[in-house]
Amino acid sequence: MYRRGGEQLEVFLVHPGGPYWSKKNEGAWTLPKGEFEDGEEPLAAARREFYEETGFYADDPFLELGSIRQKSGKVVLAWAFEGDCNPEELKSNLCQIEWPPRTKRFVDIPEIDRGGWFSIPEAKERILPSQQPFLEALVRNIG
Repeated sequence: MYRRGGEQLEVFLVHPGGPYWSKKNEGAWTLPKGEFEDGEEPLAAARREFYEETGFYADDPFLELGSIRQKSGKVVLAWAFEGDCNPEELKSNLCQIEWPPRTKRFVDIPEIDRGGWFSIPEAKERILPSQQPFLEALVRNIG
């Protein structure tokens, strides 16, 4: 999600939940994202995941931003849309993780623990380095 704040373009990024990410900030934020379900179209999956992770709806029209491969090998496809939201109203779904690792103990955590609006320079500092090309694509396409 992006918005135009006066002369400044801002993007909405989210911070992963859970103990692993709790003390990480710079280079830890991300676009809301997730995995496809069987037979699901990529844009439909992106819209569903955006809602599940934030509680906010993603509305047309969408701007395709391309794809990247993260360090983990996961391929991420991204779209942008213009909108607005109050980050304090974010409501994320829960997921289950093994914590501490290799203990066979599982805990429920919010997939996303917070969201925020950032100018492009701020977003480049906060976002996962592998996702920076999405910010560049947004700026190229919007101006």
